[in-house]
Amino acid sequence: MSDVVQWEREEVAAANASGKPVVVFVHGLWLLSSSWTPWRELFEASGYATIAPGWPDDPPSVEVARADPDVFAHKMVQQVTDHYLAAISELTARPAVVGHSFGGLIAQKIAGEGASVATVTIDNAPFRGVLPLPASSLKSAAPVLGNPANRNRAIALTFEQFCFGWANNLDEAEARQLYEDYHVAASGVPLFQAAVANFNPFHNEVTVNVKNPDRGPLLVIAGANDTTVPLAITRATYRQQAKNPGVTEIVEIADRGHSLTIDHGWPEVARVALDFIRRFHH
Repeated sequence: MSDVVQWEREEVAAANASGKPVVVFVHGLWLLSSSWTPWRELFEASGYATIAPGWPDDPPSVEVARADPDVFAHKMVQQVTDHYLAAISELTARPAVVGHSFGGLIAQKIAGEGASVATVTIDNAPFRGVLPLPASSLKSAAPVLGNPANRNRAIALTFEQFCFGWANNLDEAEARQLYEDYHVAASGVPLFQAAVANFNPFHNEVTVNVKNPDRGPLLVIAGANDTTVPLAITRATYRQQAKNPGVTEIVEIADRGHSLTIDHGWPEVARVALDFIRRFHH
């Protein structure tokens, strides 16, 4: 695991030593792996071991991330996927994988490699073959896609941009708290990769192997009011994944936006994911 840092190695070693089934959590843009801490506590209380690797070179805390945001630049989808696959390869048994946003796309790439026993993808970024481009999704991506030079930069959202793309179902006080507690800059490249995926006739980094018979069961969780990843995208994700011979399901959760994994309603979402994983990974 040459690209996996010491704390990630320690998490893998502890998960292996526990003898419990393992769940891997994959975060997306504008968050760190620490955003999964409440989920991990819930899953661990339910009998699982968990690991939550960061993206390559992720800072250890929000404070450090804000002091040196440029560290996030240039992170590409396949590079991040390979980082998670490297960690998973050191586990003694295939884990379940849970991912949100671009982490949901990466979770599906991991599943397409046959590396997970069950997968939950939450408000995932679109991959090649997912065709809808809703206006609200384009608006939420505009702070990055609006300037081609952002491809090579790390971009932070303003609070107003965060409110539109993430916190549109929350009151201002909670939105402000989430922004202060969780928001960090993010690599611009993945958004450009996703934006052009369907214009590239050849394999690209946002391609998912939806037909691999070793993909395992997969659940798509959709926040019904998400402006960043609207229902058109999550439903199209489900239609693509339903081509797989394995179990493929979708759950749409009313009145939830892109912040559904970190806001006050996260337990409802986490329990949907946990109930699905329990059916196939115990």
